[in-house]
Amino acid sequence: MPRSARLSVVACVLLFISSLLGAQNKNKDKSTNENPLPAGQPAAESIDLNMYQQIRDEGFRHPHIMEYASALFDGIGPRLTASPNMKRANDWTMAQLTAMGCSNAHLEDWGEFGMGWQQRNTWIRMVSPDTAIFIAQATPWSPATNGAITAPAVAVNVKEEKDFDQYKGKLAGKIVFLGETRIPKPATAPLFTRYDDKELSDIFRYAWTDDDLGPQHVLPLDAMEEAFNKQLALREKIAKFLADEKALAVIVPGYDSGGTLNDDTGSSLGWFVYLRDHASPLPVATIALENFGRVSRLLTAKVPVTIEMNEDTVFTGDHEHGFDTIAEIPGADPKLKEQLVMVGGHLDSWIAGTGATDDGAGAIIAMEVMRILTALHVQPRRTIRVGLWSGEEQGLFGSSGYVKAHFGSFPRSTTPEQLKVPEFIRKPAGPLTLKPEHKLVSAYYNIDNGGGKIRGIYAQENNAIIPIFEQWIAPLKDLDVTTVSARLTGSTDHMPFDEVGIPGFQFIQDPLDYETRSAHTNMDVYERLVPGDLEQAAVVEAIFVYNTAMRDQMMPRKSLPHPELYEQQRKPLSNVMPGAVPETKADDKGKATTK
Repeated sequence: MPRSARLSVVACVLLFISSLLGAQNKNKDKSTNENPLPAGQPAAESIDLNMYQQIRDEGFRHPHIMEYASALFDGIGPRLTASPNMKRANDWTMAQLTAMGCSNAHLEDWGEFGMGWQQRNTWIRMVSPDTAIFIAQATPWSPATNGAITAPAVAVNVKEEKDFDQYKGKLAGKIVFLGETRIPKPATAPLFTRYDDKELSDIFRYAWTDDDLGPQHVLPLDAMEEAFNKQLALREKIAKFLADEKALAVIVPGYDSGGTLNDDTGSSLGWFVYLRDHASPLPVATIALENFGRVSRLLTAKVPVTIEMNEDTVFTGDHEHGFDTIAEIPGADPKLKEQLVMVGGHLDSWIAGTGATDDGAGAIIAMEVMRILTALHVQPRRTIRVGLWSGEEQGLFGSSGYVKAHFGSFPRSTTPEQLKVPEFIRKPAGPLTLKPEHKLVSAYYNIDNGGGKIRGIYAQENNAIIPIFEQWIAPLKDLDVTTVSARLTGSTDHMPFDEVGIPGFQFIQDPLDYETRSAHTNMDVYERLVPGDLEQAAVVEAIFVYNTAMRDQMMPRKSLPHPELYEQQRKPLSNVMPGAVPETKADDKGKATTK
């Protein structure tokens, strides 16, 4: 399950709201909510087992995916949205897709993002009462310290605004250690795992109870949104307070232990730090939990601590745009060639590692899919198009922008409160508006759960598609592909497709150490990849893409979502409880009226 073991409050909200938006088409009146595609699906799929074998031979006997991996992760490195490295990755992927024989390789501008930024060097060490070198990174979009600084450390822990009072007048010229230390529980489970039969059986079982859905579904939506807004507002107020108090820099603890640290927006003093109007007013760095704990314990014991640090970062523009890499294999059937099968993953990453598992693996798997099919000189009936997205980590910007430009969209709320949260989790404010290309997309396939081999696929509550997928995976059981789950899964680039009624799917993958070690951390590097798993994933995804491109029919669709009805459908029923006293309110003349 994507990042489920490590979801912060923010990520819980994102996954929860994305899943609700994807789920809202259940129990709809078909007469008013049909998806505009011809009906009629065969009971038995026509499967080309010869092509299955050819794809296997090319993917397993002549793989090139680890060459893509080293070039992207070692040669280019981390790919923060709108950064110089992201531009290099866009240009490199476009060139590689062209070289393998794809057509129309190009970059698509999805709009203005914000500030371009690059980390050139960061180091932090304790110089007294002992010397110690810390594992450290600048947080994304942090300003530079403008050279090395040396200053006393001070512990600050702010849980609500009233906590500011105790620190007023005490922070000038100090390096702030922000937050409380946490001693992690002993790791009693292995960091690296694969799904066993019981776990796959649990994923297969449809989730409808609170226990199945997980803790992120316990709070009502409005309560979770309120918690998100409160947390976001407090973080920006903390940044302003520390800057006003003339602190020199801020150091926050990593989420994990074992010298592994997370370095994403959850570490920054605000979600929107990539926008100039919300830019961090002072340098912020994250260090390993063990390093933070040592300093915190010393300060608690009243031992003075002196820290030396240097953040060398640079901004490359305030109004940088984001781009997706697009290429295709043209369809060959005169009647079907305008229809599309899409495959992709997000090319952007965070900065502490090189973005190998999140989601460089998904991007290079999609590239290897295209390479396998072009190497076999496949003549697909439908056009196969790859999309390598940017801006996923900040809000699905690349895939959402592409879907909006080509397929359809619905307006989002613009109330003052809603404008405080990222656009892709704002409440719907109107119905879908579809574009002509919407009816041409058969399916979109995505990988963003690390580099583990594929064990199955989430059907995204599209129950009509389950028997199709089950027939497709029957010849793949020896590759450990066994499970088609009706469940929804969210929080990545298939969601914008699903939200406008296009079949969009995420594969079930072995976890490996994605959730326990690599996602958003300094351990997200080439060494976390398992070559055989990547090869298997590319073979399996290539077969799904090929089958979709060659079917007589397009893939079955769920009913079209009605986002404009979302709030209405969530309201409690009225007049259900016998004997309940109707709620009253005062009218404009002060008289009591029944609601």
